[in-house]
Amino acid sequence: MRKIVFALICISIIYSCVKEEIIDSPDVKLEFSSDTITFDTVFSTIGSNTKHFTIRNPYNQAVKINQITLAGGSNSPFRMNVNGVADDRVSNVVLPSKDSIYIFVEVTVDPTNVNNPLLLKDSIVFSINGNIQDVNLEAYGQDFHLFKGEVLQSQTWENDKPYLIYNSVIVDSLETLKIKEGCQVHFHKKSSLLVKGTLKVEGSLESPVVFQGDRLEEYYENIPGQWGDWLELEGGGIYILGGIHFLVGSKSNEINYAVIKNAHKGIQIDSMENKNEPTLRIINSRVENMTLNCIDARSTSLYASNCVFANSGSYALALLFGGSYEFYHCTVANYYSHYVRNDPALLIKNYFVYDNVVYAYDLTDANFTNCIIYGDNSPEIIFDHTYNGTKVPTDFNYHFDHCLLKSLYESQFEPDKFTNSIFDEDPLFVDFQEYNYAIDSLSPAINTGDIEIGSMFPLDLNGNSRIQDGAPDIGAYEWIGTKQE
Repeated sequence: MRKIVFALICISIIYSCVKEEIIDSPDVKLEFSSDTITFDTVFSTIGSNTKHFTIRNPYNQAVKINQITLAGGSNSPFRMNVNGVADDRVSNVVLPSKDSIYIFVEVTVDPTNVNNPLLLKDSIVFSINGNIQDVNLEAYGQDFHLFKGEVLQSQTWENDKPYLIYNSVIVDSLETLKIKEGCQVHFHKKSSLLVKGTLKVEGSLESPVVFQGDRLEEYYENIPGQWGDWLELEGGGIYILGGIHFLVGSKSNEINYAVIKNAHKGIQIDSMENKNEPTLRIINSRVENMTLNCIDARSTSLYASNCVFANSGSYALALLFGGSYEFYHCTVANYYSHYVRNDPALLIKNYFVYDNVVYAYDLTDANFTNCIIYGDNSPEIIFDHTYNGTKVPTDFNYHFDHCLLKSLYESQFEPDKFTNSIFDEDPLFVDFQEYNYAIDSLSPAINTGDIEIGSMFPLDLNGNSRIQDGAPDIGAYEWIGTKQE
């Protein structure tokens, strides 16, 4: 028996040492997982993500690929990597029978000075025994305005081509940055728009201003955490800045018809409260898909109407260290799905603690009227105005009127702070998984808003009338039947 086993082992070793015969027929055809690799629009000079395809040998014998060539050579905007070899020409690649290999491809687009996307093409050519096959490569490239770590003086950004921010930029004190309707503002990783002066975002219903990351591939459409700066602290911690961050002293800021998405934090407001006017007025806007907060407001004044604040890994609204806040016809919806969320959609707090010292601030008011605050956690509203069981000795004024609210802790419920409000009834969003926070025909939010407030905001976020049916719906969207579906 031992002799038989030994003989089998020897035969196995002999066969393993025999080189697999290579097909030399000119009729050999490889199989490809795709015949065309297409990249979505990428900015000029900024590399794309990496895509790949596979080459498979369908035969029972090995195939020798004489050459794999990037047709455009060293001048091509594309780059390839074959089995770990990064070059525009790779020779004598042996592919064993029934085996396959990966080829990885990237693209960088040179500036074109043309606003519209420019289609770039190339191909990867495979030569086997005189037979030629190829895989097409396509990419759309776009030129842009580049701002890289600059201090901005007063200026206006027109909608002629996209804006790309690298290494953050800052609007200087006493200066104003105006951004006109339709502008697309993109941020590279670890980049923010910092404002010491004033920001005026002048979007429109038809052409909102969009703030997002610089990865334009479809995969990144709703991925949070793509932009926003941070500071590394001495103790090893990290302080996350807002994607749009209003610093102390900033004033008279206005955001109208904007989409702000996919940052670490959407908006942070550090400016101290201005009793004459809000530090920020944000209307007709969507702030969504943040790893931390949509709004991080600190001892400031904020006015918001006709807005959606949705999907944050922490608080959608964090109203911290007191301040003054007004929200009208806003929808706060937190269904964050990228990891487990432990924080509520709304936090209102009037103090912070440093070195065991409590620093308290007056919450002058936090008023919510005709608003939805909902999500898939419980509770979704928390009030924090006690420390170590002792109430912080400053004002803590808030009020909810004609709102639809997800549960809060029973011990925090004060009846006089909630009037004409609905608790723990699903607002029945059309499809929150697809980021559609309009309400459907059976929503309890329909016709239950305050009429006087609805008249002050007669059009919803989509430009539909709130008052033509006699009573406004709660939230940023009015239900209008089949038109909303």
